[in-house]
Amino acid sequence: MLKRLIFLNLLIFNGLIFSQSALAAHVDTLEIFSATMRKNIKSLIVTPENYSATGKPYPVLYLLHGWSGNFAGWLGDAPLLRQHADTYQMLIVCPDGGYDSWYLDSPVDSTIRYDTYISKEVVGFIDYYYNTRRDRSGRAIAGLSMGGHGAITLAIKHADIFGAAGSMAGGLDLRPFKKNDWDLKGVLGNPLTNWQNWEDASAVNLVSRLKGLDLPLMIDCGLGDFFLDANREMHEKLLEAKIPHEYTERPGEHNSDYWGNAVDYQVLFFHKFFERP
Repeated sequence: MLKRLIFLNLLIFNGLIFSQSALAAHVDTLEIFSATMRKNIKSLIVTPENYSATGKPYPVLYLLHGWSGNFAGWLGDAPLLRQHADTYQMLIVCPDGGYDSWYLDSPVDSTIRYDTYISKEVVGFIDYYYNTRRDRSGRAIAGLSMGGHGAITLAIKHADIFGAAGSMAGGLDLRPFKKNDWDLKGVLGNPLTNWQNWEDASAVNLVSRLKGLDLPLMIDCGLGDFFLDANREMHEKLLEAKIPHEYTERPGEHNSDYWGNAVDYQVLFFHKFFERP
């Protein structure tokens, strides 16, 4: 406990910490500097109540928010999140992915580098300041909506960093949504002149890169969700490629009621992954 207080005081001294507290688990809100985007970006870190800076290191689940959301959204949508950190003795990190970055390194806007930020800068910060398992067997990543897309694509692109991934109501195919007001054009470019960017960015087109990888996947989507067809497409492509994965459809729409419940099953999935020999 003394070492934890010293650590938190150090963060306060450096202007990194904004708040902590709550229920059983500890919740810290930190700013993590992005060298690639040259700015401080907030993250929420949930640690077990008995977290120790020494001893057995902890696995880490990275949870990504959706479009127009922010780093603090998961804490409100998933009331059992703190309890999960305690029950499963894991750290849960909720980084901010920007309003509409889709967790990509934009090929048309050099100020959008959230792929690099999450996979390198956030992971590096967490591993440096916390007592974590510093290999892919101790890291998982999941997200909702835009964050579901981000989690799957980041895990596939950086399988040396993340050992498992999950999507809840994820936008796993960006191509059908070129007319939606989600500023995908700002990230990927005008589809009329930059269509290959849209092809390359969509999670459904990365399935071939999973061959030969040990990357447990869990994908779920509500039956009333506008992303259901994209999730079914991903499921079919995974089946055709004979890629092991868990896939679930159940009643629900694209809202916090759905992913606030779905995350409980995903956390259990990742706990089982962390416990593998």
